[in-house]
Amino acid sequence: MGRDLDKERFTEAEYARFGERIQEQLGVLRELLDTPGFGQGPVTIGAELELFLIDEDGRPLPRNSEVRESLDDPRVVLELGRYNIEVNLTPLPLAGSPFAAMAAEVQETMTKVDGAVEGGGALPIGILPTLDTEDFTRGAMSDQNRYRAMSRGIRRLRLEPFLVKIDDLELSVEDVILESANTSWQVHIRTPPERFARLFNAAQLAIGPVLAACGNSPFFLGRELWEETRIALMEEAADDRDVQRRERRDGRVTFGSDWVREGAHELFERYVRDYDPIVPDLTEGAARHEVPELRLHQGTIWQWNRPVYDPADGGHLRIELRALPAGPSCADMAANTAFLLGLTLSQAERDLTGYRFATAYQNFYRAAMHGLDAKLSWPGMDGEHEAAELVLSLLPLAREGLLKAGVTPHDADRSLEVIAQRTRLRRTGSAWQREALARFGGDRRRLVRRYRELALSGTPVYLWK
Repeated sequence: MGRDLDKERFTEAEYARFGERIQEQLGVLRELLDTPGFGQGPVTIGAELELFLIDEDGRPLPRNSEVRESLDDPRVVLELGRYNIEVNLTPLPLAGSPFAAMAAEVQETMTKVDGAVEGGGALPIGILPTLDTEDFTRGAMSDQNRYRAMSRGIRRLRLEPFLVKIDDLELSVEDVILESANTSWQVHIRTPPERFARLFNAAQLAIGPVLAACGNSPFFLGRELWEETRIALMEEAADDRDVQRRERRDGRVTFGSDWVREGAHELFERYVRDYDPIVPDLTEGAARHEVPELRLHQGTIWQWNRPVYDPADGGHLRIELRALPAGPSCADMAANTAFLLGLTLSQAERDLTGYRFATAYQNFYRAAMHGLDAKLSWPGMDGEHEAAELVLSLLPLAREGLLKAGVTPHDADRSLEVIAQRTRLRRTGSAWQREALARFGGDRRRLVRRYRELALSGTPVYLWK
């Protein structure tokens, strides 16, 4: 979904032809993944940072096209809402000091985007606290065919408005624009096909305790909801299922329902089998290995961890880790990446398929709801444990995973120390937002203005005053 389309409306014949092509391209992809030597090379990582644009008063500012044009930076692209923008960071080797380099590029790009916003600035935060219902009209959607086509495709399947429910909040939704309330920090790691299953399963296990330490989305429409309200909101906002489909399969945004047992092809096959196309854009003249329709379809299923096939440079496979929120600062996002990748790498050394998948599933949603106060389980540890205690006990495993991958001890230790301090002090982004809102007498706009100052300073949130 990264490129724009030539049109926004499609015929039923185009939907049918698109469905045939993705079936055909599944076989092509399976051949590629089974080819000896496919996707081999150094382990590299990358990330995408979604930002809110705000005015001087801290309210959403719908000017992403103007900001992108003024920057003229290929790393910067439009997101769904006119008040959202995305920065694609430069891929880099995992070995060495990747997190210091990542933090530096995040700081550089955030400052650059912030400076390009006339009459406002940019904000890395999971959900902007000053959003109100009037910010979710169809006019708030970015002026691109791909987003209008996606909206039409989902409306084609669900046919009528339905209720979005998060705790005691209920909204009647007609359009995908509600997705624009969420901004994320999405991490990619390259993997050879033969390692995919273990690495992907390890990411499914790791994300629970990692997310517990990274909460940054406690508010939506003036209500205090989950530590990571983004998780519930995204799953509800992009759900295309009617009652019957809810019984047959997961939503388009999902944690998943089982371990991967063979390889990435299992997930691609499930995406084709279980999910109707919503953007049936047909590409003519593409090379066989590019499988453009299959890649486009996969880009409209937002599993919290998902496979990515990239045909560039002979083709390779990545895992995209989508559950982390944007922000609070460049230091925090680099630290979150280090903890998630390190813990994933360490757990990929063992076969997790004998461990109850339901426990990993439960950990993820408990962490999203309760953060460091969640009760979580872990393989080899009896009973349930407070998330804060579990996080501190897992940091040495994350360090071990990073060092074995070639990360320098200094870079690993500096990044993981941010997680340790944040956890000991219980100073996540969500905790800071709640405390600041109380100090400011419920003034959400003042909260956002102060958050922006501190986020742009680059200082980790556990040091924010």
